[in-house]
Amino acid sequence: MTDPSSDANVLLVDDLQENLVALEALIRQPGRRIFTARSGEEALSLMLEHAFALAILDVQMPSMNGFELAELMRGTERTRAIPIVFVSAAGRELNYAFRGYESGAVDFLYKPLDPIAVRSKVSVFVELFRQRQELQAAKSDLQRAVSMRDDFMSMIAHELRNPLNSVYLQAQLRRRMLSSPNAPDSQRMLSMVERDERQIRSMVRLLDDMLDVSRARTGRLAMVPAPFDLAQSTREVVEAIREQATNAGIAITLAAPESLPLVGDEFRIEQVITNLLTNALRYGRGKPVAVAVGLREQEPEAFVSVRDQGMGVAPEDQERIFEQFERAEGTSQVPGLGLGLYIARQIAQAHQGRLEVRSTPGEGAEFVLSLPLPAQQPA
Repeated sequence: MTDPSSDANVLLVDDLQENLVALEALIRQPGRRIFTARSGEEALSLMLEHAFALAILDVQMPSMNGFELAELMRGTERTRAIPIVFVSAAGRELNYAFRGYESGAVDFLYKPLDPIAVRSKVSVFVELFRQRQELQAAKSDLQRAVSMRDDFMSMIAHELRNPLNSVYLQAQLRRRMLSSPNAPDSQRMLSMVERDERQIRSMVRLLDDMLDVSRARTGRLAMVPAPFDLAQSTREVVEAIREQATNAGIAITLAAPESLPLVGDEFRIEQVITNLLTNALRYGRGKPVAVAVGLREQEPEAFVSVRDQGMGVAPEDQERIFEQFERAEGTSQVPGLGLGLYIARQIAQAHQGRLEVRSTPGEGAEFVLSLPLPAQQPA
């Protein structure tokens, strides 16, 4: 069945109903929507409401003839590009065709109409209309891609500039300290080196995210499945991030069994959990974050849940935030490229799992990673 949204619209204008019925029967076929009008005024009203691939106008109409209608069409931006084919029962000696072409027509037909010629001409204009629509869609996609590229480059520059500036300033400070008569304090120097390492790790993570996006899009996101303990992996991620959370005044709680064996790429699963925890610290408004690991009773799968008490995610954003370079409304001030959740979902899907969000705006968000159990393990 033809999708009505992809139909090409054709407008027939004639003051005689029997002529409209005959012409419509001649050109109707799947993929076309035929509109009819019995006056120039009615035709203009339709053209302001719909996009038309072609308008077939009768020349001799009362009130407003076809030539007058064509001149009005050419004077309005909305209707200017609609191809016009004139139809007339008058003899060729009246030279209507010349006037029709002067009015902007692309063709002129005399009655009685040749059915084969009419069908052929309408098909040509309908096909041209569809090609223009495809070109317009391609142009729109290209413009969006260029805009995304520009936004991406701007975000990359912003995200890299801050840590690079910090490392550069720290290097200058150490240079001055080392060139001073007094030996630098070793503890202070160690603290500065640790800050440098954090900044460098931040830049490395950013570059890794960019590479992972490229790999995911080309189906080359590497996975090395092996037995591992999901509970222990989650504990290690939480402990690795706990210092960062403590420095920000955020408490992290973890509820997990002693052991939960799975098969998968442990490094990639830890990458997902790290991303979810990092986001919870960023968007959680400084409130406690709860992490839970467990088994579902209804299905043979394990889960990792990360719940914050932040601003939450609006319903219309809950799928969009998993796309590339997309972020929830109201979070533009928080650093990040909008790649982490996209990569995390790709990793979940590569494990035949899911990554979902449950949220009510203003009441925080819960991100849940679900992973299938090994075939030999009972649910």
